[in-house]
Amino acid sequence: MFHRIITISAVTGFAFFGATPVEGQQTREALVSAIDAIAMEGIEEGRAAGMSIAVVRGSETLVRKGYGSADLELGAPTPEEAVYEIGSVTKQFTAVAALMLAEEGKLSLDDDLSRWFPHYPLDGRRIPLHRLFDHTSGIKGYTEMRSFGALTTQDLPQDSLIALFAAEPFDFEPGEALIYNNSAYFLLGKVIEQASGMSYEEFIEERLFAPAGMTRSRYCHKDELTPNRTKGYQPGPDGLRPADYLNHIWPYAAGSLCSTVGDLAAWNQALHGDGSGGTLLSSESYASLITPGTLTDGTRVRYAKGLTVTDRDGQDRISHGGGIFGYLSELRYFPEQDLTIAVLINTAGPVSPSAVADEIEDAVLGPEAPIIERSYSGDLSRFTGTYRGAARGQRLTLNVGVSDGVLTIKQGNAGEERPIRWLGSNTFARGSARYTFVMEGDRADVLQVDQVGGLYVLERVGG
Repeated sequence: MFHRIITISAVTGFAFFGATPVEGQQTREALVSAIDAIAMEGIEEGRAAGMSIAVVRGSETLVRKGYGSADLELGAPTPEEAVYEIGSVTKQFTAVAALMLAEEGKLSLDDDLSRWFPHYPLDGRRIPLHRLFDHTSGIKGYTEMRSFGALTTQDLPQDSLIALFAAEPFDFEPGEALIYNNSAYFLLGKVIEQASGMSYEEFIEERLFAPAGMTRSRYCHKDELTPNRTKGYQPGPDGLRPADYLNHIWPYAAGSLCSTVGDLAAWNQALHGDGSGGTLLSSESYASLITPGTLTDGTRVRYAKGLTVTDRDGQDRISHGGGIFGYLSELRYFPEQDLTIAVLINTAGPVSPSAVADEIEDAVLGPEAPIIERSYSGDLSRFTGTYRGAARGQRLTLNVGVSDGVLTIKQGNAGEERPIRWLGSNTFARGSARYTFVMEGDRADVLQVDQVGGLYVLERVGG
């Protein structure tokens, strides 16, 4: 996707706050026009059917509107409160529901999985529930299993899916790595049902949607009429085509909620308040929700509970994206600015909601500060070699080399060699990814690859 650099004024973001009425209106209109242009680029090029965006700071709504088409066959424009499947943005709702039940004493984050699933084949392992929230359980993710493809259209008991992934070997021992895992959230949905005595759908709609004022949100069902619901699309050889069918028995607590950008902005307000916690959770539970934990070796991850926590110019960005048949989503919150950015698209690629949100960030807050390059003065050869280990849906092989005095990384034999910059100590970076080398004497023998939604532990292979 082509990214424009948009300059609103010398003052970053929302400059209309505190300005005179005329100056403020001009600045706001320019910012709205910039966001409109960002949204329409992929739509005008035929790469997305439609999109909805909300940008809210404090009590001020800057943008809440739809673009393009909700239904290409009918030529129906996207309404302001268009309903989309939000995919994995669902996970933060599941996490909050479980934390609510923990506050009520109906479960504990330290409960072993065997308390809720006594027949799950753990083979002597202990998996506390908190390992399900941040994808560090090691359980096989069902969406990465070939056998799951045959289930997507079927209407079967949900326990049949648990039996399917429970029979698979663990990807790693609990707490030793982080591999994004829909199975863990499927299990959390079942824990919520057992602990609350309610269906997952009932609990989310009554305990979360209602108090947050999310009047247009619901559990997704293909056999229900939903006002303003968009139709999902995916790329085909001759342009966009209707998305494949998916029975929402299967995404469940990992990805089966439907919402609007307006409702997601209301959710962020209810959840985060002004950045110090909202009305849904106690301060202790809220802190647990947004604070990433550690692996068993003490390595801190950047995935908390259904939310990632990354950095923008030294300030927190709390976010999560989603992808499901025909839909992509991105929801972000910036505590210091009390700022929400929500992007929903009714096409499963190639337009990225994360890239759209990045451009909106720059338009609202100004471009991020330039990266200050630092030169590594030591011997880079101690990091070079081939590293291999489990990643999401694959065995990942990375080749680390040196080119023109800079450390490089290449995936497999056919990948492109890319430079990585030194951050300090034995950690390097490219974009949001972090590469930390664990030393054995004067040479690295382990490479930790932190991609925010995954922290893969790769071991050196060969000499």
